[in-house]
Amino acid sequence: MPSPDAHALRLIDLDLPGLRLHAAVQGEGPLVILCHGFPEGWRSWRHQLAALAAAGYRAVAPDLRGYGGTEAPGGPLGPEQTTMLHHAGDLVALVKALGETQAVLVGHDWGAPTVWYAALMRPDVFRAVAGLSVPFVPPSPVDLLAAYARQGVDRFYMQYFQAPGVAEAELDADPEATLRRVWWSMSGDGPGRVVAGVLPPGAGFLDVTEEPDPARVPAWWHADDLQATAEDFRRRGFVGGLNWYRAIRRNAELLAPWYGAVIRQPSLFIVGERDDLLAFPGVRERLQDLRRALPGLRGQHVLPGAGHWVQRERADEVSRLLVDFLRGLDGPA
Repeated sequence: MPSPDAHALRLIDLDLPGLRLHAAVQGEGPLVILCHGFPEGWRSWRHQLAALAAAGYRAVAPDLRGYGGTEAPGGPLGPEQTTMLHHAGDLVALVKALGETQAVLVGHDWGAPTVWYAALMRPDVFRAVAGLSVPFVPPSPVDLLAAYARQGVDRFYMQYFQAPGVAEAELDADPEATLRRVWWSMSGDGPGRVVAGVLPPGAGFLDVTEEPDPARVPAWWHADDLQATAEDFRRRGFVGGLNWYRAIRRNAELLAPWYGAVIRQPSLFIVGERDDLLAFPGVRERLQDLRRALPGLRGQHVLPGAGHWVQRERADEVSRLLVDFLRGLDGPA
């Protein structure tokens, strides 16, 4: 029988190789690991933690490398320690530290490539995988930065994030304002234009965002989570998350053994209809042929009206889709 506090959310710290990982845990049962994106943390999965626990799963949402309460004993981690191989290693070590041998992975934004590539590298550990917002792209020697440069683009926001100190100065100035502007502007309730795209000449990333009108703050927006996440970024800055972007070229080199490889485990993909990622070149075409890269694809869902923060904007629907996916693997928990 589940323990009396099985459905209570707990915060834990685990010693992994080279990392002290902070995570939220809720529920008991088969293990499901939820990986956040930029600029967020474990709180972005608050609704799914509760829903998965209620459905009979042990849901774990870590602060990933460079974020929140997760710390490296030797100090801040640079881009060379923020590659997809490091993230996959952290997830394998997390499964072991939790006393399990297998888990299902779920990831959003940067958490999506994290779980896609971890599942690709360790199918023995990760028996199924779900990605939100970012579809799986088999590893290739041509990374996204190189692809844009070949097209003559030099102001893509990921390119702007490359120079050490530049984006930090902008985003760190007022972490709470940064989160308000980015979360609002990339949501389905926001201004309805692409933010995560090519920046105008001389503009910073926040220059293409806007401050939300307090009278129009949507129901999915939780002030407590905003303030707590802002405090995390105020304490340690945005550099940890920005270094994920600065590892893009290195990732392409390190993933060479898996160039062109597909994920064969059961998989699921969810995206908001108004997600900026759908404006990236070739993404819509890739979604039309996603099963080629994901032969085990069991569902592909575009949620009407939702923007980039889909698991918060459409919390109940995303939770239902995840529970249905999990029960399709195991039957009722």
